[in-house]
Amino acid sequence: METANNQKNRRNNEDGKWKFSEILADPIVRERWEKVRKFFFLRESTYDMSNHCNIRCEGCYYFEGNKQFTAEIQDPLLWQELMKKEKKRGITYVVLAGAEPSLVPSLLAVCYQEIPLGCIASNGLNKISPLVDYNIHISVWGNDETSLRVRRAKNMLQRQVDNYRNDPRAIFVYTFTRENIDEVFEVAAFLKKNDCRLTFNMFSSPVGYKGGLRHTEESLSRTREAMLTLLAEYPNHVLFSHYNAVAHTHQYGLHVLYDCPYPRMNPSTDIGLGRSFRQYRTDLTWDRNMACCVPDTDCSDCRHYAAGSAVVTAKLFRHAADPETFKAWLDYVDTYLSVWVRGYPKGKNLCNHIMCPPKAETRLKN
Repeated sequence: METANNQKNRRNNEDGKWKFSEILADPIVRERWEKVRKFFFLRESTYDMSNHCNIRCEGCYYFEGNKQFTAEIQDPLLWQELMKKEKKRGITYVVLAGAEPSLVPSLLAVCYQEIPLGCIASNGLNKISPLVDYNIHISVWGNDETSLRVRRAKNMLQRQVDNYRNDPRAIFVYTFTRENIDEVFEVAAFLKKNDCRLTFNMFSSPVGYKGGLRHTEESLSRTREAMLTLLAEYPNHVLFSHYNAVAHTHQYGLHVLYDCPYPRMNPSTDIGLGRSFRQYRTDLTWDRNMACCVPDTDCSDCRHYAAGSAVVTAKLFRHAADPETFKAWLDYVDTYLSVWVRGYPKGKNLCNHIMCPPKAETRLKN
């Protein structure tokens, strides 16, 4: 509901558009804006730490394309040298991934020593030293029965919780596939019982993948409903928002909705991720033509939470069109920071209803 002052401002504005100063006139909005914009200094790149893994999952992004065949450089001094160069290049945040980064603990330690902001994407079956104080994203693809079938690992969720219960670094990331939507309620209840935090990801098909995990229009709709149900049921344990659910379960993927700024889909090297982002392989090389947060993903099907953390948040001015759209964007950024940055507290969501992504309706008509 617009205030009388805001309505007057819009009447005084001949083109009918909101000024950014008008949107920020709401003290709650301004407070959240001031909270999130302190982190606009973050400049990320990603690093494959190992080409080995202790499990093998159907639809794994790492074991697609040529990157899986690169040599491993496991010399901590060479990784330390790379991190020092990255710091000079302006990188302030690292995402350590690969096949399974917990298999190379000495490399994690030197990365943290040089760049203390970052996260580790892990399957959670090995406990990472508390001296590496990054957030740890622990991948969950269903209940233990599904994990055994899809990931070939027994008692996986229990083992993950045993390793990371009461660990403030841990964020459990439930990846919705077409097949595991209903299981999320069982998994979320178990994680809440163990006081573990949870966020959501979407299975986004690797290039050429034709298997049963790929989403359909019906599964996207069911996934959105499940996300919003759990967000309402476990507000203190689920790090998410309505707009996160909208952005990641839309019939269109992130690139179509928001124009992906990662180098793989963005030829510009002038500003932003097109200039700064690199995706290093295990041999410390990188290829701009393949550089994105999850290489070898089918871009048309990309709804990945890691991609959205940059793709959606980069579109500040597109979302500063009116107060409700901007609140939705602030919720998304606040969620992203709480998932990715150690010690960042998730605030109460400002927009608790569905907001259509800017330009989505136009693209649907076209």
